[in-house]
Amino acid sequence: MNNEKRAQYGDELYEALKSGKTIEPLTNSESDITIEDAYHISLHMVERRVAAGDRIVGKKIGVTSKAVQDMLNVHQPDFGFITDEMWFKNGDTISCSENKLIQPRAEGEIAFKLKKDLVGPGVTEKDVLEATECVMPCFEIVDSRIHNWQIKIQDTVSDNASCGVFVLGEEQVDPNTIDLPSAQMKVYKKWPADQ
Repeated sequence: MNNEKRAQYGDELYEALKSGKTIEPLTNSESDITIEDAYHISLHMVERRVAAGDRIVGKKIGVTSKAVQDMLNVHQPDFGFITDEMWFKNGDTISCSENKLIQPRAEGEIAFKLKKDLVGPGVTEKDVLEATECVMPCFEIVDSRIHNWQIKIQDTVSDNASCGVFVLGEEQVDPNTIDLPSAQMKVYKKWPADQ
């Protein structure tokens, strides 16, 4: 795929984000789209966000659990950029309509705040722990600009790893003091007082 076509799809995804409307899967019209093409498309979309005023504040790894991979029929992780416009404070109200969330789905996550960069290949678990200042609970609301979440890995990669919005918990913990693989999150729904 040439750079002009990649930019076209990046623009389509950016416009879908801004309008709150979905587009058909890119893999429907580009059967030979590669993962490399998809990351170029994603980067173009993110560059449009930055040009419009967003500031990149971190990175996201998505589709890491087997349950989510099975649900989406996507069987490898994807990577995307998170911006300050996606970040909400603990206790904030998140409006789907104001934030143009189209097909939101909520996920509990562990956020890693790094004190130094990680550069691969060959990054080990020990390298990650040494580079991490702290971990925090994170509540992520993923979203897809691809109609009905009918995604293949190339679609979700192109769509900046289906980034939506996120909230970081206030507690910051040294990752060496907890058993990360066994960490759990309990989510409760608070009913309005009048019900």
